[in-house]
Amino acid sequence: MPQPPGRKQKGPFVDQCESGKHAWCRCERSGRYPYCDGTHRGSDITPIKVVLDKPCTVIWCACGTSANKPYCDGSHTRL
Repeated sequence: MPQPPGRKQKGPFVDQCESGKHAWCRCERSGRYPYCDGTHRGSDITPIKVVLDKPCTVIWCACGTSANKPYCDGSHTRL
């Protein structure tokens, strides 16, 4: 399993995810970005919560500009 970059990057973060709950960071301060680590607590920003019914490959947005957050839509190619 790849390690989350912990910061924005010019490309997606592809991960094999287990079924269950996942939280995509919207505050962009998580040390596990693009996954939420709770750093947003105390602010008005909340993560985007995703529930996966089965294990699958997820292409998470890691640039922060996708119009289809939390998933990559290729927006990083225009950065």
